[in-house]
Amino acid sequence: MIDALEQAEAAVAACFDAAAWAVSERDLVAALDATHRLEQRLAAVKLTLVRELDGRGTATAQGASCTAVWLRDRLRLGVGAARRLVALAATLDTGPAGVRDALADGLVDVEQVRVIAETVETVHTAAGAQAADKAVGVLVDWAAQFDATQLRKLGTRILDHVAPEIADAATEAALRAQESRATRDRHITISEQPDGRLRLTGILDIEAAALLRAAIDPLTAPTGPDDTRTPGQRRHDALADVCRLALTGAGLPDNGGDRPQLVVTTTYDVLRQHLTTGTLDTGGHLSADTVRRLACDATILPAILGGNGQVLDAGRQRRLINGPLRRALVLRDRGCAFPGCDRPPRWCDAHHIHHWADGGTTSLDNAVLLCGHHHRHLHHSDWTVRLANDGHPEFVPPAWLDPAQVPRRNHYHRRT
Repeated sequence: MIDALEQAEAAVAACFDAAAWAVSERDLVAALDATHRLEQRLAAVKLTLVRELDGRGTATAQGASCTAVWLRDRLRLGVGAARRLVALAATLDTGPAGVRDALADGLVDVEQVRVIAETVETVHTAAGAQAADKAVGVLVDWAAQFDATQLRKLGTRILDHVAPEIADAATEAALRAQESRATRDRHITISEQPDGRLRLTGILDIEAAALLRAAIDPLTAPTGPDDTRTPGQRRHDALADVCRLALTGAGLPDNGGDRPQLVVTTTYDVLRQHLTTGTLDTGGHLSADTVRRLACDATILPAILGGNGQVLDAGRQRRLINGPLRRALVLRDRGCAFPGCDRPPRWCDAHHIHHWADGGTTSLDNAVLLCGHHHRHLHHSDWTVRLANDGHPEFVPPAWLDPAQVPRRNHYHRRT
């Protein structure tokens, strides 16, 4: 065996040194196919060797705790990859001969073998050895057309082809087991970072995953050519928009006797002159710019604080833009008014063109609808917004974007 492998290694080395540029396109494609087949055949040989070494106890004889650890050091593999290699070698050794033969013939790759072996084991448990043997042939044929991911999806319905009389019942049982695992494994972990941010990790069950996707997918598309956010940033902002909508929808349970709310403590100077910061009731801090943005479309609790922060006088709770005024704003703007944005009204804040803290009025001619992204963008960029002579908002781009600073409008909501 070692002589044959050394000869193969020398032949492969000679191929590596060959001038690929001088080969015709047809021969290049043929060489690629041959290389892939050779790679799979070598994988079959490698698994055979791993299985034999594992069976002989070579790893423990040489001082390693197990074969996977020995392979990690010997072949410089990650321990996870080494364990998968040992497990696949064992599966291939005890599984149907057809799977091993397909790999040795270069008809399937290692990942496809893993899927086939797992699927065949499931079929064997559900329908017996005869159906499992039939499944091998079907799956190997499919492997010639589909990669491992697609093969796994197709494998969920393999019983339709090899044991149709029990397919429906087996599928129902598998779904129940899957739902049970999903119910057991579902969780969300919220880890607070030192700077007040949160790290979210977890696993959603199928229903919750569908609800999340339905809620945020429409909001994760770029809002226009000015949207430079990464996909991850867009998903973050979409989740924030969904939470914001839930908080304003009056559909959440009470929290300590109050409706759910975001509480920010600041001073009048912060709102008026962009000084210092605001403090959340959770202890986190917000910049003055962010506090001013939140104040655009929020319930304000006016309070006069003394030098030591004690409350000297608290005013009446009042929402800045709501009711008939909000409805009139929706009728006028029909959604986010920023050029090129298609966000509907329910995802929008009411932004004061002339900020309320600077003396701006709460009126239709001093308001504009903006989605969360463009609300933040307007507060932290050189864009400006104003009402034109016809009473509709127009946005003036910064000089670096358009030296002429020609006002732009949103035409999306007015196509009809």
